[in-house]
Amino acid sequence: MKTYILLIIALITFPVVIQANTPLDSTIVSSKKFTIVLDAGHGGNDPGKKVGSVNEKDIALKVVKKIGALLNKNPDIKVVYTRTTDKFLELHERASIANKAKADLFVSVHCNAAANKSAKGNETWVLGLHRSDDNLEVVQRENSVILLEDNYEEKYAGFDPNDPSSFAASLLTQEDFLDNSIEMAANVQTKFEEALKRKNRGVKQAGFAVLRLSYMPSVLIETGFITNTEERNFLNSNAGQDKVAQSIFKAILNYQKNRDINNFEVEPVDIEEGNGSQIIAPKESVEKASIVYMVQIAASSNEVAAKSYNFKKLPEISREKSGGIYRYYTGKLSNLEAAVELKKRANNAGYDGAFIVVVENGVTRRL
Repeated sequence: MKTYILLIIALITFPVVIQANTPLDSTIVSSKKFTIVLDAGHGGNDPGKKVGSVNEKDIALKVVKKIGALLNKNPDIKVVYTRTTDKFLELHERASIANKAKADLFVSVHCNAAANKSAKGNETWVLGLHRSDDNLEVVQRENSVILLEDNYEEKYAGFDPNDPSSFAASLLTQEDFLDNSIEMAANVQTKFEEALKRKNRGVKQAGFAVLRLSYMPSVLIETGFITNTEERNFLNSNAGQDKVAQSIFKAILNYQKNRDINNFEVEPVDIEEGNGSQIIAPKESVEKASIVYMVQIAASSNEVAAKSYNFKKLPEISREKSGGIYRYYTGKLSNLEAAVELKKRANNAGYDGAFIVVVENGVTRRL
């Protein structure tokens, strides 16, 4: 019924239509919540960095709970925690939780430390190879928890926690996530700089095991140095944790808002033949005298930037609006054979309901 209402609205708004001779396999979609896994670093018999009575594991957990409380107010977001209590989790378990949840984003929260007590500021890490001795020191410290695990040599085969470059080859398996991870990390650093007014140490890359094992865009956030007296007092305070959580929360929302289209599941809608069903021509069309083939990959009431990175790196994304529905296409091709190949590529990327449309003399119809 909802589909017919949308079609009626579209017909009223955009009178240029063509008759459909075949049933419409619609890509109008239903909402799937954007899933975020929040990971509080360390826990249990692994306190992380400890200075006096202040433990990294405690600050990380409090910040993560505050982020989750903020995110849970958004009905379009689902929050999954790796831990909500003071318990020890192996790194592969944290990643497994994210993978099983089919998360759209993995966020691991930590505190930094340094022998130099004046070191300060925030930094956010994504998966990569360390570029300096300072980077190596950080990643070795975070990976050292592996040594607390039983049979870690078997669980992390081929990976040396003291030499993150040992898994360089496996970076290729996560290449598709890197751009998005970097974008999320940049969001975090921007929000920290705006709200916390502390030194921005930038976005960095290194071989963190927990990021290596998480198969989705992933970041590891160092919220500040607990070896720095000022930052330790800030991070250990309720007000400071609130500000850190708010910054990360806003960064997540910024990241999520341009990715709504990837959080819809295709629901084919069949319309009986011979009932006068119609396909609406897009408001704007390509050159009227030409024939152009495109592949429709999705349709939604959500407006999303027509960028390749929002549509699993499919090429030449375009968007048209009919009534209250945005239709999203990939490609503008001059021959049908190329369109067929592009449709296969879209199917392989997860757009099972994708289909070819042809634009001819200013009119769009399903092929």
